[in-house]
Amino acid sequence: MRERIGRSASLGVVEYETVEAIAGPLIFVRGVSSVAYDEIVEIELPTGEKRRGRVLDVSRDLAVIQVFEGTTGITTIGTKVRFLGRTLEMPVSEDMLGRVFNGLGEPIDSGSPIIAEDKRDVNGAPLNPAARAYPEDFIQTGVSAIDGMNTLVRGQKLPLFSGSGLPHNMLAAQIARQATVRGEEEEFAVVFAAIGIKHDEALFFKKFFEKTGALNRVAMFLNLANEPAMIRLVTPRAALTLAEYLAYERDMHVLVILTDMTNYAEALREISAAREEVPGRQGYPGYMYSDLASIYERAGRVHGRKGSITQMPILTMPNDDITHPIPDLTGYITEGQIVLDRTLYNRGIYPPINVLMSLSRLMKEGIGAGKTREDHANVSDQLYAAYSRAQELRGLATIIGEESLNPVERRYLRFAEAFERRFLSQGPNENRSIEETLEIAWDVLSILPESELTNIKPEFIQKYYRRKTAGE
Repeated sequence: MRERIGRSASLGVVEYETVEAIAGPLIFVRGVSSVAYDEIVEIELPTGEKRRGRVLDVSRDLAVIQVFEGTTGITTIGTKVRFLGRTLEMPVSEDMLGRVFNGLGEPIDSGSPIIAEDKRDVNGAPLNPAARAYPEDFIQTGVSAIDGMNTLVRGQKLPLFSGSGLPHNMLAAQIARQATVRGEEEEFAVVFAAIGIKHDEALFFKKFFEKTGALNRVAMFLNLANEPAMIRLVTPRAALTLAEYLAYERDMHVLVILTDMTNYAEALREISAAREEVPGRQGYPGYMYSDLASIYERAGRVHGRKGSITQMPILTMPNDDITHPIPDLTGYITEGQIVLDRTLYNRGIYPPINVLMSLSRLMKEGIGAGKTREDHANVSDQLYAAYSRAQELRGLATIIGEESLNPVERRYLRFAEAFERRFLSQGPNENRSIEETLEIAWDVLSILPESELTNIKPEFIQKYYRRKTAGE
């Protein structure tokens, strides 16, 4: 066993040549001492090539290291491992808005080097729960199904549950382009992290933001599917590190979009298998809940700080199964979910949001007079009630026939069709204000008789209900 203290010993750099084993993206180094969890490592191959890694685990004198660039070509003989005595840090700057980075926060857009205003640990710093302010400010995404019925508020964690082949990428890009904090549009920024995506998807996001002119307020972190799993685990943390700096040091309102968290969880399972850990549900590690929480909880508002971080993690549900461990655990940690529906998508409705399976637990705090409009809460409740009733009647009509329904029930069927085609459905470049969304909602609710609007106050019905004239 050979240990050498390098020339930078004053900085805590220690070098070992005791690589014992290599497994997948991991290397195991024996005989170490005073090594810390999450410490950054430099690996030098016998050829002189250098790679980077991070300490994943330490047990007695054995260190387990995740190698960022993969372990291909690394051998147990002649490989030098240097422990650098610090965690993974990333330079941050307000100038990072409008730029494109890899999963480690390094520029990949051929622009000028980033002049760092600060360097931050990518793991973030724990936020005192007592310092958190309650989310209550409305964020307008321009998407009616979200703004009208599953409102996003500043500081919230609201995930998007999708399925393979559904247009979650288009919806994510649309929200990133359109999202604004009403009255403070000039201070709003978007940090967009694409995790484990294909090259054509990365190209789509870059071209979309460039074409729409939104790139100047978006910082993009791109991690491709052919990159090592270790980079996938760092990407959301690097993105959130910049978000925290912009929010709490530069007083910006920041929307963080993370897509696709399923790829993140798959990387977590891959590395867990390489460590030969005892698997949990469907092979995922038992600590996946706390690992996901370490990402999702890096959102919110802080007392005394003007800025905020709002998260929209996006994940594709394997086999459209909402009970799968990834969406299941995500739902426990976050404050609701937006669910995309394959049936709506197959009928040509975009965005195909299933409002009956969607929920924003903080919606009531961000709507109403002075925030959106006085009738917002009542309108949302009535849309849910009426659409749920219409879905029941659709099932009944397939059994007994629509002609067997009474006139009011047939109006519910008309309402459901109008709700899906006029309220839910909108173009990918259509940016609706909350006032436009509520006006469309009243248009479709007015298909129903006034007597059926039991969730709306009479004064709101009197003010907004579209009464038909004799000629209509």
